[in-house]
Amino acid sequence: MRDPYEVLGVPRGASAAAIKSAYRKLAKKHHPDANKNDPKSAERFSELNSANEIIGDDDKRKQFDRGEIDAEGKPRFQGFPGGDPRARGAGRGGFESQTFRTGGGAGGFGGGGGFEDILNSMFGGAAARGARPGPGGGFEFDPGSIALDLDLSVAMTVSLEEAVKGGEKRVRLPNGKELNVKIPAGVTAGQQIRLKGQGETAAGHKPGDLLITVSIAPHAFFKVDGSDLRVDLPITLYEAVLGGKVRVPTLGSAVELSIPKNTSSGRTFRLKGKGLPKAAGTGDLFVTTRIMLPDGNDAELEALMEKWRDGHPYNPRSNL
Repeated sequence: MRDPYEVLGVPRGASAAAIKSAYRKLAKKHHPDANKNDPKSAERFSELNSANEIIGDDDKRKQFDRGEIDAEGKPRFQGFPGGDPRARGAGRGGFESQTFRTGGGAGGFGGGGGFEDILNSMFGGAAARGARPGPGGGFEFDPGSIALDLDLSVAMTVSLEEAVKGGEKRVRLPNGKELNVKIPAGVTAGQQIRLKGQGETAAGHKPGDLLITVSIAPHAFFKVDGSDLRVDLPITLYEAVLGGKVRVPTLGSAVELSIPKNTSSGRTFRLKGKGLPKAAGTGDLFVTTRIMLPDGNDAELEALMEKWRDGHPYNPRSNL
């Protein structure tokens, strides 16, 4: 991956607030739902998320700036202890000349301990796993014994309907590979889907996994509130005054809601069990009425309101 500072377009000395602002602006610009005709938008969006995971996190940013991790958050090789080419005994090309022995006594690094001890000091007791006896009493190093982080992380945005009902969606990996991913019903924002063996590969190692972090795209009219949903319901002036039955959309089929007479704009009704699935049952749908007047000027309506105003004055703002 590219340098995360370059991806987000901020200098290395940028403040945390500047990084957060740059990420939000770019994420909004390159969100796949806003660029449905651009096949590369998902890849750019994934790159933005990966960059923000590094320099948007204070600890990871410090590690990256010190060179301890790379742009993908993987540890960088820092060199072997005591490997300073300026140290005593450096040979041609600046490399220190050392003799590796299998037993104790003089001749190891600076004459102390055997190769097992050296491996133990470097890899935390992994000598038995990382080296094995070789020809002539020496050691052969087994690269497969060192754990490599071969997991891949990508972001995937799903619709609210897909999150509730499940489905299948195609996701593009950083290496250009594309996969069809099964979305489990009831997935939530921030949840991870793990696909075994679909990560990176390296000789002598098991393939890593693919970790997909799910986000839910904003809906055209539903707003998510935990396991509940909220929706604004436009009603006419005469429906507000006279009452009536109005069809209300849900994530399933539409239902009819009885609007009582003299309903004010902003009144909220609760439809039980019409929200999102949760651990025990289902959330609710909260419907808030919004009185909408007809477009354009209506002389007859204006005359009616003037007559009604003169005969029935009232002040709904008296308590303000």
